[in-house]
Amino acid sequence: MSEMETRPQNTATANTELISMNIAWLKQALSLVQQLDDVTFRSSPQGLAPHRVGSHLRHVLEFYECFLDGLATSRIDYDARKRDESIERRRQSAVTSIQSIVSRLEEVSSFEGDWELAVRMENADKDVYLISSVGRELQALSSHTIHHFALIAITLRVHGLEVDPDFGMSPSTLRYQAARLVLTHA
Repeated sequence: MSEMETRPQNTATANTELISMNIAWLKQALSLVQQLDDVTFRSSPQGLAPHRVGSHLRHVLEFYECFLDGLATSRIDYDARKRDESIERRRQSAVTSIQSIVSRLEEVSSFEGDWELAVRMENADKDVYLISSVGRELQALSSHTIHHFALIAITLRVHGLEVDPDFGMSPSTLRYQAARLVLTHA
């Protein structure tokens, strides 16, 4: 099979959509953070330690930073996160980080096409790099973000707060649920 047969013809369009999706998730997070108080943001609800909204959000944001930082060299190391505790403890630091990442992603959206990346294998004893692409990493970031948003939603519910039922739900799950709802009402 030739490379032309294995790679979709519309990778630039797909990457633009993936960037837009990731930006949408980050804007959801921005809206959520701005609605919380500092104590809820940085504390674990009883019985759910060590889960905190701030720590999950910091983790997600630092994955985006590793991705964006690695684009210049086409080498990404997600283990090289800064683990900046100010992002998980202070909402304003998280807001600033989200806004910065959104701006950087908007700049990436002007790139044409897709290209190969080397991604360091997590927890590897040696520098083992796996082959990936910008599009694949954008998809992984989206899935990773949704996964942590689900944990954030649970954390907030245990704190006693109402959370949009769609927050932290995969778009494919939402489509599936909508289709089932249509079928049960047909």
